[in-house]
Amino acid sequence: MRIAKVDAIRIREPEWSPPIWWSTTPTDVLFDLGREMREMAVGLYNAPIEMRKDKVTVVIVKVTTDDGIEGLGGIALGSEAMAQVVENILGPLVIGGSPFDVELLWEKMYRSTINIGRKGLVLEAISGIDIALWDIMGKATRQPVYNLLGGRTRGKLRAYASSLYAMKKPERLAEIAAGYARDGYTAMKMRFGYGPGDGRPGMKKNLDLVKVVREAIGDDIDLMADAYMGWTAQYAIEMLRMLEPYHLAWVEEPVIPDDIEGYARIKREGGVAIAGGEHEFTRWGFRELIERRAVDYVQLDVNRVGGLTEARKIVALAQAFNLPVVPHAHNYHNLHLVMASANMPLAEFFPHPERDGDTFFSELFHGEPTVENGEIALSDQPGFGVSLNDEIVGRYRQS
Repeated sequence: MRIAKVDAIRIREPEWSPPIWWSTTPTDVLFDLGREMREMAVGLYNAPIEMRKDKVTVVIVKVTTDDGIEGLGGIALGSEAMAQVVENILGPLVIGGSPFDVELLWEKMYRSTINIGRKGLVLEAISGIDIALWDIMGKATRQPVYNLLGGRTRGKLRAYASSLYAMKKPERLAEIAAGYARDGYTAMKMRFGYGPGDGRPGMKKNLDLVKVVREAIGDDIDLMADAYMGWTAQYAIEMLRMLEPYHLAWVEEPVIPDDIEGYARIKREGGVAIAGGEHEFTRWGFRELIERRAVDYVQLDVNRVGGLTEARKIVALAQAFNLPVVPHAHNYHNLHLVMASANMPLAEFFPHPERDGDTFFSELFHGEPTVENGEIALSDQPGFGVSLNDEIVGRYRQS
């Protein structure tokens, strides 16, 4: 069996529901500009679709073998540039190879693109191809991918609801959180809405958001909160001390991923566990994060770090340091890794009632796992058990 073809299916941005929520972003440390960028991001949802219809937002990699087996690898933050890398740079490197030679093919792709890659767009493109190769291996052996990674570690996966964004009306946030508790979730994550540019009044508003959610769900449900890289180290340390009474399971991405020393300082001085790694790449990036004792929870994403071939190395590295790994996003490529890993206790799930970038990705596939009573069950279908949703893909496919 040989790899015969590599295609990049371009998916344009769909129509979005105007949001009533927001979260901190990396620009929140930029004072007035941070607030302007926040308003601009919300405004993009309301822009006419004619202004956005040519923007590629997801890339689906389809790898086909010479005997007709197709593997699918989704890249949730896609672009036309990424599609070009998949088809014109990485594709020629793997065509003709065996889809079972994932170690060799990964090194070939990575080492051939060091001058333009190492992190970011190129690594995500490598991830898409690698994920598709694992899908092929599962289909060829008639095994679910988690069996190829080590088999089941439990019957079902515990999921946390990841949908509590900052809102102008905290009482609405409380209603949504209470609803997830009734749905059976035993953990959930919220977003902070304010950063350094909002001053001490913003810190008080962050506390009010956490307080209203904690009161709505009680003390028995795990609550996490995400700063999405919008704080400075000093701001984070002050916020974490103020947040201690609310018993957060972790605060996520308090600073930008390049500030490893900031992460380590926050972890040393703050009173809440720290999670990070959603925007880190490869075993080398995670080695520094882990060896510097910068995080309590490691948050990789298989479709960013380099695919399953690289992700399983990162999970093993974290396990050697007795660190739990909780991946970003619930998509099939992450869930099969969670099922096969003893130090991955949770899976993130986006149950937004409105369409957004997280929920739209799942619409593109049939067979994406769902949550019932706070848990995710994985099928025993070969590969990842997913197929293209031709109706949705056809509607939003960019020729």
